[in-house]
Amino acid sequence: MQYDVTVIGSGPGGYISAIRASQLGLKTAIIERYSALGGTCLNVGCIPSKALLDSSEHYHNAAHKFEIHGINVKGLEIDLGQMIKRKNGVVTQMNGGVSYLMKKHKIDVFTGLGSFINNNTINVSSAEGDKVIETKNVIIATGSKPSTLPGIEIDKKRIITSTEALNLPEIPKHLIIIGGGAIGLELGSVYGRLGSKVSVVEFMDSIVPTMDRTMGKELQKSLKGLGFDFLLNHKVKSAIIKGKQVMVVAENSKGEEIALEGDYCLVAVGRKPYTENLALEKAGLLVDERGRIPVDSNLQTQTAGIYAIGDVIQGAMLAHKAEEEGVFVAEVIAGQKPHINYNLIPGVVYTWPEVASVGQTEEQLKTAGISYKTGSAPYKANGRAVASIDTAGLVKVLADAKTDEILGIHIIGPRAADIIGEAVVAMEFRASAEDIGRISHAHPTFSEALKEAALDATDKRALNF
Repeated sequence: MQYDVTVIGSGPGGYISAIRASQLGLKTAIIERYSALGGTCLNVGCIPSKALLDSSEHYHNAAHKFEIHGINVKGLEIDLGQMIKRKNGVVTQMNGGVSYLMKKHKIDVFTGLGSFINNNTINVSSAEGDKVIETKNVIIATGSKPSTLPGIEIDKKRIITSTEALNLPEIPKHLIIIGGGAIGLELGSVYGRLGSKVSVVEFMDSIVPTMDRTMGKELQKSLKGLGFDFLLNHKVKSAIIKGKQVMVVAENSKGEEIALEGDYCLVAVGRKPYTENLALEKAGLLVDERGRIPVDSNLQTQTAGIYAIGDVIQGAMLAHKAEEEGVFVAEVIAGQKPHINYNLIPGVVYTWPEVASVGQTEEQLKTAGISYKTGSAPYKANGRAVASIDTAGLVKVLADAKTDEILGIHIIGPRAADIIGEAVVAMEFRASAEDIGRISHAHPTFSEALKEAALDATDKRALNF
């Protein structure tokens, strides 16, 4: 079988690149080792975790906020099995959606493990036997898998990754999380809302350490209100299973040890590229010291006609980054000249309050020696937030001190994940803080906090606080 483009991996980057290639008139195939399409994001990542976050938020609101609204609930109970069943139903629905899109765009789907025979030939191995695909171009979109730490053995029962955390048989009494990044905090929020004690052990001195430092401080404050404990500046030395308990030993910056005992330990220390079993060497490909596939400005690898996108290359491991790269590569193959502005790919943490950022952090601007000004607006001064009892958090705008061009926008608060879209659009068109401050925002809305922060950055002209 001969194809113009063959995509290995059906996650957000993979299936989106296949669709765009087909739209551009290229005969396209996609290879997926599992029976369900959608990759990590759809099956054991973004989508199922958000489904559980939504269910746990409903329960938490019923237990803690309904009475304030004049709604009295008696006999409130948690049915974890039903929560997981609903989550699985969401995943199945989305799987079907991706399969439909493959048929709609006449993309041939091969189920099995894809590996290179040479740079233009791929073998697809499955229980039904092997199939060989001839292709002019290849897009590697095989994603990533959870990382671990030296000396910690993940048994997937008591010491678990994010995958197992989506299907626990019970609500943990004490969930110990190693890693204070987005994945750990989101899954910790799920079980924290359901009544688990949650302890977070983080090597750095802030949670969500890649985000603006203000966001980490505010999120830590909110999660403490949910009952989280934090051990920052702590290095995990060991995690040992003792019956139905896990003992985690960590060491602080002074060399002092502390031991935590819980019934589950979630290892959430990031993810690593998944390139195993691809036989990359047969296509003349190598990986770097972090397991990533090196690419050039067109996302082409060392071998002409082979491209790589998403988690297997450098940059943030984000589904929407992979999608943008998938479209980019398909258009490059078709002879177009697309563009990606990596500075304007937003990052989101789906806790509550949500955290969302785009552009440069204050720490990055200081390091780069860029002169900037800052403006912020608290949600406690926002009418919609007060009416909704969602007043935790703030919006922070960073702008160039001379030109007023927006350099970064950082939000922690209700619907931050949605509001950040406005910030991305504004920055894509190189808007100034004053531009956003002069744009009419509907009242009352959460997005008014962005307008107020922009006004605050514009000669401290905020109107409502």
